[in-house]
Amino acid sequence: MILETIREFGGWSWVILGFVLLGLEILAPGIFFLWLGAAALVIGAISLMVWGLGAELWVWQVQVLGFLILSLVLAYAGRSWISRNEVESDEPTLNDRVAQLVGQIATLEQPIVNGVGRVRLGDTLWRVSGEDMPAGTRVRIRGGDSDRLDVESV
Repeated sequence: MILETIREFGGWSWVILGFVLLGLEILAPGIFFLWLGAAALVIGAISLMVWGLGAELWVWQVQVLGFLILSLVLAYAGRSWISRNEVESDEPTLNDRVAQLVGQIATLEQPIVNGVGRVRLGDTLWRVSGEDMPAGTRVRIRGGDSDRLDVESV
């Protein structure tokens, strides 16, 4: 069935596949389907050019092999190009809440006992770790991870 469709539509099958893959890139962005779609469009263009020339060597197996090789080459080249031309963010800590809090000064809401206490920042009560201190002590945030902040006395 698929082979008959490829034989019947020839290069147009690759062109249609290319546009379908490019459409998938729009629906599921990740710069992966882009390279597959480009490879399918190139194979489709070559197939349409040699279609009328009676090229018996341009059978579907050669087309599929060309598509696979071209997909790998384009994906590798595209990934290399993107990594070389990566733009630095003007907000590198945008999605890193703890990094945004480093350096801020807050007051302990609950004392640090056995290395664990709590501090309120905005409307959030954060678990903190550090040396034991009474409630009301002003502390500076040194770092931490997603569920706790490391603090030091100011």
